[in-house]
Amino acid sequence: MIRFFRSGNPLTVLLLFLYTLFVKCYYLIHPSSYQADGSEGLVYNLLTHWLEGVVGKSPFLFTSLAIMLQFLQALLLTRIINNHRLFSKDTYLPAMSYLLFTSLLEGWNVFSPALLLNTIMLWIFSGITDLYMRSSARDVAFNIGFALGIGGLFYFPAVLFVVLLFISLLIMRAFRLAEWIIGLLGLICPFYLLGTYFFLTDRLGLIEQLPRISFHLPLITDYKVWGALIVSLLFFVIGWLMLQRTFKKMLIQGRKIWVAAGVYVLVAMFIPFFSGGGHFSPNYWVLAMLPVSMFVGNVFWTITNNGIAGAIHVIILIYVIVMQYFSH
Repeated sequence: MIRFFRSGNPLTVLLLFLYTLFVKCYYLIHPSSYQADGSEGLVYNLLTHWLEGVVGKSPFLFTSLAIMLQFLQALLLTRIINNHRLFSKDTYLPAMSYLLFTSLLEGWNVFSPALLLNTIMLWIFSGITDLYMRSSARDVAFNIGFALGIGGLFYFPAVLFVVLLFISLLIMRAFRLAEWIIGLLGLICPFYLLGTYFFLTDRLGLIEQLPRISFHLPLITDYKVWGALIVSLLFFVIGWLMLQRTFKKMLIQGRKIWVAAGVYVLVAMFIPFFSGGGHFSPNYWVLAMLPVSMFVGNVFWTITNNGIAGAIHVIILIYVIVMQYFSH
């Protein structure tokens, strides 16, 4: 199985789709409706209400939409990685890793603000990868900030990803205060436009529905959450350590992108602790799975023996199946 995904053959997309149906089959058999725990953004609530009016409250349709989003995100992530030659050859291993590792926890396969935000984060990460080659990054900084603002309308704590923007600017470029300020202006812009719309339509009261950011340090007792976290962070660390073998041989841009991806993981791991409305949910850790899957893909890529890599893949796959079907 691993040797097929190691290839960059476009026909691998078909195999990836079949793989998606296999690892996500349990969630299609036992579907869940969309997430609504009080930490959602205003635009997310409007979107889910609109979808309810179009397709009803069918859990199967919402779960199918969530899984299709994950499949598309896996393909977009692969495109970013291959375009910037982060591996020596084109590969679908990060896409496979993303689909596999998001299957570790049921909450990561629910239609949620975090899942929608992951699509926006792909746009943001793509912008970050372009920072190094630009003579002027003001437009890119504004676009990234604007995308973060849009993300904040779906899940307000997403604005904290501005830390990722600032650190990425430091990694990719020499410090230029103007780029930082323009990035902040981009972040504020969607909220300004939304506030203007509410003012002109005499609906300023809706602004009160925007969640507030507050820090929570909950006691996590669910062993499935701990299992998903431990497996994900373990492979992130192993992937980072294995990356050091070829790190010095990479182009400077490639090295900087990998460092930015590592920062992305760390920031995304802390975001759920700042969920608004006093609602902490481990479902929001799916935000870290996109960059984590890059490092997981590097683990499978670095292990050149397909037998060993395949055995590791099977062990993780068995764990996923056991957690899905036999741990209630």
